[in-house]
Amino acid sequence: MRQSPFMAVIHQTSVKPTKLELLTAWLPTRPWYQGGDGGPSLVKAGGFRLDDPQGEVGMEFMVVADTSGARPVAYFVPLTYRGAPLDGAEDALVGTMEHGVLGRRWAYDGCHDPVLLAEFAALIEGRVQAQDQSVSDTVDQEVSRAFSGDVLPSFSTAVDDHEGTELKAAEGVVLRLQRVLGPADAPEGAIGHVAGAWTLPEGVRERGLFAVLRPA
Repeated sequence: MRQSPFMAVIHQTSVKPTKLELLTAWLPTRPWYQGGDGGPSLVKAGGFRLDDPQGEVGMEFMVVADTSGARPVAYFVPLTYRGAPLDGAEDALVGTMEHGVLGRRWAYDGCHDPVLLAEFAALIEGRVQAQDQSVSDTVDQEVSRAFSGDVLPSFSTAVDDHEGTELKAAEGVVLRLQRVLGPADAPEGAIGHVAGAWTLPEGVRERGLFAVLRPA
């Protein structure tokens, strides 16, 4: 397993606007958003982090629950945090925020950030470990992965549909991120996956797939 020379430090500080505030405005613009016209009411439900080997990009895989409807809906939202705009990624910008320690940060939909995609592939392959969302230098033991191949290819631009996001590779492989979460096992024919757990607002603990790798 590859050991990153850089371990992210989780700063206990203020962020304005908050991540949930950014997502409250951004989620209704996504085709996989299942809430109503009044907008979501979000609470943190879980997630994990990955470390950037270069120490430049923050990577967080958030799970948020929307309580605005008749039943809570959990969403999987990979985000990257950068100290400067990412060239060519204007459409992937979730918003900007002021970090109490790091200053201005640009938050992006991580499915369009090459740093996150490279490290997520390393996670699927088993070359890196998922890190705790809130505690520095701590492995998240609840995140599991599997992969039956050798080396993952590079993925192309992400495309959203009504339930998730797909990234295709020239080698005929598709990585699907399950944006709307629920209990599930890896489907037949899958060649890799990442799974984890989250907690719904009423305290129910659920476990399911965050991403599935399959032939195109």
